Amino acid sequence: MNDFFQWSKSIYESPSPTVIKLLQTLAVVVIFSILSFVIKRIINNHVQDLRKRHLYRTFSSYIVFLIGFLVFARVWIDQMASVTMFLSFLGGGIALALHQVIMSVAGWLLIILKGYYNIGDRIEIGSVKGDVIDISVFYTTCMEIGNWVGADQSTGRMAQIPNSQVFKETVYNYTRGFEYIWNEISFLVTFESDWKKAEEILTKAINKYSVEVTDKVRRRIQKMSQQYWISYKILTPIVYTTIKDSGVQLTVRYITDVKKRRTSEVKFSREILEVFNKEKSIEFAYPTTRFYHRGE
Repeated sequence: MNDFFQWSKSIYESPSPTVIKLLQTLAVVVIFSILSFVIKRIINNHVQDLRKRHLYRTFSSYIVFLIGFLVFARVWIDQMASVTMFLSFLGGGIALALHQVIMSVAGWLLIILKGYYNIGDRIEIGSVKGDVIDISVFYTTCMEIGNWVGADQSTGRMAQIPNSQVFKETVYNYTRGFEYIWNEISFLVTFESDWKKAEEILTKAINKYSVEVTDKVRRRIQKMSQQYWISYKILTPIVYTTIKDSGVQLTVRYITDVKKRRTSEVKFSREILEVFNKEKSIEFAYPTTRFYHRGE
């Protein structure tokens, strides 16, 4: 016990350079944590737009982190034999212990510089699909869609994707550049139904719905053609007719806003149900079993 008190007294009276560096490092962490907190409070109080507020908070965090790291390096670099030794030590340690972290930071730089996606975009990476709500140095946070919920609607879960995934997985962006997708809705009518009339009804209904959307898509494609090779020629909706086991399947293919897929399905399906209900020559089909007796 006496030895411990003597050691503590010696540190207090004549602290070693390492102890001084540790105290300075602690001071750097505390000061820059407080600085980051104050900056975020100022932004929250003075910026009303939610998107800009989030971007300003994220940018300020990067700046504070960078300045803090430089100060931290300045505190410890004097104790090294040289700058080269410090960088070699730091680089070797990071390369061995923080491989995934380095890949995530590199992925973050690629996302920011290349513009793979931004906050608000709907993306799919690997098995995760969702709307981007945050892009940090190490992770991309998405509000998950799909999974057990149909028509690409939100599940309520947040998914964090390591930025390193952009080097390993294909990145699908639903909204960046071209925020429209092709969607299909299928209706099955009986073999005895007037399927030609049903096809005409579907064609007329979907054409009425798609007029405004098709015009927007055409203008968007013209703008995109200045940067990409776009070969879309047929943008109007179409109805495909196919023979199935239980009847004739009529599949409507049309373009819709990526975030209005379910809304368009509900609106169109309700209209078709009302029209088909008035047509006695059209009946929906479903799996049935027919029995025949010998001799009939």
